[in-house]
Amino acid sequence: MITQITAVPKLYIGIDIHKRSWKVHCATDLFSGKSFSMNPNPEQLKDYVNKHFADYEVSTAYEAGCCGYSAHRCFESYGWFSLVVN
Repeated sequence: MITQITAVPKLYIGIDIHKRSWKVHCATDLFSGKSFSMNPNPEQLKDYVNKHFADYEVSTAYEAGCCGYSAHRCFESYGWFSLVVN
C-alpha cells in the first residue's frame, strides 16, 4: 500500500511584538503548542520554524503597534501567511 499525504500540516504562530523582545506562541492543527520569548528578529523565528516545523504551512498574527510592518513583510517573504490585527 502506498501512503499519500492528503493534508499539509499547519502551524499557527501568535506573536506579542515589542521593541526589545517577542513573546511567541506556536500551535499546530494537532497540539496546543509552546510559548517562549525571543529576540525581536524575524530571521531567528524562521530558523526556529525550519528546525522544528520544516514541512508545515505557516500562519502568523500579531497586533499592529509602534513596531510597524517590517516583521509582516519578512514573514510574507518567507512564504508564510501573515496577519497584522487591530
